[in-house]
Amino acid sequence: MTAAGLVSRSLSRMRQLVGGQARRDAEPSTRDLERIRSQLQECAEGRGGEISTRQRAARLAETYLRLDDAGRRAVLKMIALEFGPDPARVNTAHKAYQAAVGTPGQWDAEAQLRAAMRSRRLRILTQFNAIPQGVKFLVDLRADLLRFVADEPLLKPLDRELEARLSAWFDVGFLELQRITWSSPAALLEKLVEYEAVHEIRSWDDLKNRLDSDRRCYAFFHPRMPLEPLIFVQVALLEDLADDVQRLLDIEAPLTDASKATTAIFYSISATQTGLRGVSFGNFLLKRVVDDLQRDFPRLKTFATLSPIPGLVRWAQKNPQELAAAITPSDWKRLAAAGIDSPDSPRLARILEASAEWTEDEALARALRDPLLKLAARYLVHASRDGKPVDAVARFHLGNGARVERLNWLADTSAKGLGQSWGIMVNYLYDPDRIETNLEAFASEGRIDASAAVKRQARR
Repeated sequence: MTAAGLVSRSLSRMRQLVGGQARRDAEPSTRDLERIRSQLQECAEGRGGEISTRQRAARLAETYLRLDDAGRRAVLKMIALEFGPDPARVNTAHKAYQAAVGTPGQWDAEAQLRAAMRSRRLRILTQFNAIPQGVKFLVDLRADLLRFVADEPLLKPLDRELEARLSAWFDVGFLELQRITWSSPAALLEKLVEYEAVHEIRSWDDLKNRLDSDRRCYAFFHPRMPLEPLIFVQVALLEDLADDVQRLLDIEAPLTDASKATTAIFYSISATQTGLRGVSFGNFLLKRVVDDLQRDFPRLKTFATLSPIPGLVRWAQKNPQELAAAITPSDWKRLAAAGIDSPDSPRLARILEASAEWTEDEALARALRDPLLKLAARYLVHASRDGKPVDAVARFHLGNGARVERLNWLADTSAKGLGQSWGIMVNYLYDPDRIETNLEAFASEGRIDASAAVKRQARR
């Protein structure tokens, strides 16, 4: 077997052996940490040829995968604190550069300063990239970093460096768009079930329905992670704008004729790799998918989402005055008839706590419809943090040039849908003629494009 094969088998074996049990192993001893420090030093110095470099990186990866959380945190702190740039060397190179500015030696001094600032952490990280499964290892390592960094601010420099490196390695130019079908490898289909983050895939029949002839599923892949979708989107081909996710997910619903479809509904978009947080390629995915769909279905004119509003209930709970402000005198009359006569009503408090019991009372559901839709519109259009929408899904779509087109009442009556947004969902419309204008306005001014109907609902 070749050296590369041995390395690959070594990492594969470790992934199978360690898996979910890695964090239950014993914390490393002082002797173990010294051995790891020695391995890191060898990686940082780049000793030996290509084969020894790969074997060394593979051994270090195996060691890391065996550690519990305390051990992994210790190793990451070691890399962050002990393998950064040498401050004395940086200081000397900076002084030399300052002295050389305006002279023929300026550019050589600049190169030396750049070399002095280059972190040995990058050399270590880059060596992992060279081994089979090394890219996935680094993505998972960053997921660990993101878990630890809030409590360990000293890990931030390592996180920034790894994020920058991953952004380069996962540039959209390197990614491959693939359509996933029922005929795709079973291992890949299992990944879809595992990674689906919006609407849980409950069975193989459910999955088959989402991959049928009136549906499409596309994913971005990296060539070094061929069976790991980085982000995937599920699309329904319809004749109208969708307003009910239950109907979209109904496995008993009859197939529609995709050749007659005029509307493509993106009803689920799932990013799969926590370690790629901050590495943006979702907008490129949608643009590529639109191009692919337009080529296959020339009748398609409308491209929109049926999206959750995951932060609505949580925001309303923190800002109860917003719900009170959304209820008009006429709303109060209808609510009083349904058993809620004041803002202090215990029943209204239970609704704010996302209790689902109100959906079984038709009169109460009708009375709540207008104020909750108004509250949702105000949340999407006005609720912001640092100049951007509070809602993560809204930030994604509005940042990609979409418009808030329509709010849909009780569009998701699952426990999750009721718990996060009282079942309200939103259509974001991707109008090819307005995407670039919306994108620029949102990026530069934070301006949100919304339909006239949503603007009226959001009016304060």
